[in-house]
Amino acid sequence: MIEEKKIDGTRVAKVISQSGLCSRREAEQLIVEGRVTVNGETINTPAVFITDQSIKVDGKLINAKQETRLWLLYKPVGTITSAKDPKNRKTIFKILPKNMPRVISVGRLDFNTEGLIVLTTNGALASFMEMPKNKWVRKYRARVFGRLDHDRLKALENGITIEGTHYGSVKVSVDVEKESNSWLTISLQEGKNREIRNIMEHLGLQVNRLIRVSFGPFVLGNMQIGELREINKKQLESFIPAEIL
Repeated sequence: MIEEKKIDGTRVAKVISQSGLCSRREAEQLIVEGRVTVNGETINTPAVFITDQSIKVDGKLINAKQETRLWLLYKPVGTITSAKDPKNRKTIFKILPKNMPRVISVGRLDFNTEGLIVLTTNGALASFMEMPKNKWVRKYRARVFGRLDHDRLKALENGITIEGTHYGSVKVSVDVEKESNSWLTISLQEGKNREIRNIMEHLGLQVNRLIRVSFGPFVLGNMQIGELREINKKQLESFIPAEIL
């Protein structure tokens, strides 16, 4: 078994993610679970650097780094962003064109949330976009039922802890306020499970519709439900550090 060892080269988890198999975080978990080998030896730590060694995951050889490509998808309500679902619900991967290369989603949206999903062939890029320290803002529009408390909404900018889970700064602006329902624009830099729904419920508000309208520089714009658009390489190079691409 290969122990932690630093040599010239690239971390194994990064190589796996760049192959498009999964994100870097997921690759690190595969390593911890003992499912990754380098030159036939099982590794037990992500802190292994390689140059041109043979890498296998679950006995299958990892292909060389793919060309980095990125698409925007308008995810419909009633789909999930996992590749497989034990409940046999429809996944976004079922609505993609058959000639699409293998892609992974950058973050997730829950079953009843619609809007922008970013898909890429580069797992390292997905990890880069997801990390809160890189401060990529996710922006949503939400229709909520209930009376708004503007002071409590403003206080969310300082973060909030609900039943032991801490949520970072959340910025809320009121677009339309009515007695029966309101539309809010909500911006945050992390993507915890059901974060917006949990926070709104804590404030006595029920989310009836939730749409992600942007993720960093990528925007939903006038895309239609189910529409897929590829971002060209020149645009990618203007947004993403060269070492990630």
